[in-house]
Amino acid sequence: MPPDDSPSAATATSGQRVRSSKLTRPDLLEMYRVMALSRTLDERVWLLNRQGKAAIVAAAQGHEAAQIACVFATDPSRDHYLIYYRELTTLLAVGLTPLDLLKGFLSKEGEPMSGGRQFPTHGACRNVDLFSFSNVVGTQLPQAAGVALADKMRGEPNVTVVYFGDGAASQGDCHEAMNFAGIHRLPIIFFCENNRYAISVPLSKQMAVENIAARAAGYGFPGVTLDGTDPIGVYEAVYAAAERARNGGGPTLIEVMVERLFPHTSDDDHTRYRSAEDLRQMRSRDPLPTFEAQLRKAGILDDATHDRIWSEAKRLVNEATEEAEAAPYPQVDQFTRHVFAES
Repeated sequence: MPPDDSPSAATATSGQRVRSSKLTRPDLLEMYRVMALSRTLDERVWLLNRQGKAAIVAAAQGHEAAQIACVFATDPSRDHYLIYYRELTTLLAVGLTPLDLLKGFLSKEGEPMSGGRQFPTHGACRNVDLFSFSNVVGTQLPQAAGVALADKMRGEPNVTVVYFGDGAASQGDCHEAMNFAGIHRLPIIFFCENNRYAISVPLSKQMAVENIAARAAGYGFPGVTLDGTDPIGVYEAVYAAAERARNGGGPTLIEVMVERLFPHTSDDDHTRYRSAEDLRQMRSRDPLPTFEAQLRKAGILDDATHDRIWSEAKRLVNEATEEAEAAPYPQVDQFTRHVFAES
């Protein structure tokens, strides 16, 4: 889809981007900027883990294009997002800052999702419509169906987006959520980020179907499989699904084929179960250089803009790192804060 420069797709004066079926040149550059910031932050968090400062990291590298496209195609000012643990780009796109996220990885006071008291990126956030989720795989799926049901009962034209990996698609929670959503025609998008590995278990040993999206037919709603390294294609599919949901058309299952460029977590070693050829092929599908090449070919990105985007990302992450490392840890006498109701 060629970029659109029409006023209908311009940036709102409030700072919120106006949703449109067409992406503008500023939209595409902003998507690339957030992807670059996410990659820079992801690399920094991994280094902090290796220094013994961040306890555990689940890298989002390889998932950035799909995540940014999904947020751009929906509306963070009113839609709901139920994430899982590999959603760094999504969190930046809906409004969290590198400092917010680094405080979480370093378990520091002031982190907005849990006050530094949960796993990184876990917890709810009032600043944006993020719901708390469990590290237990797949539990966010039936919860998301409940959120979408509440909107339908209230008559509110919001969309719920629930993110999950191919491993969660093998959980009973996934079947229950999709079956319920199909029956009640809920305004929900099931956004499956399929990186082909549930920790160390390849997709072929998880299920007998080639594509997870094929399961949608069994629940009575559409399913589509997309190249998750193509943010424009993902944007178009999510935008259409969101419009369908808002207009009473019910759920959509969107499966984006992505690559997990790093091990499952910082405690994993994927060379023990992935071949050298698999790892080489995986690197060829890194979405950042792919999207960069698309933007350069379209005349949207030049050397000066590229260097400015990456320089700014590094500056923001460096400043956030310094501030997060200097921040205090939660105090012992506030151990139960954010657990029990406070008067």
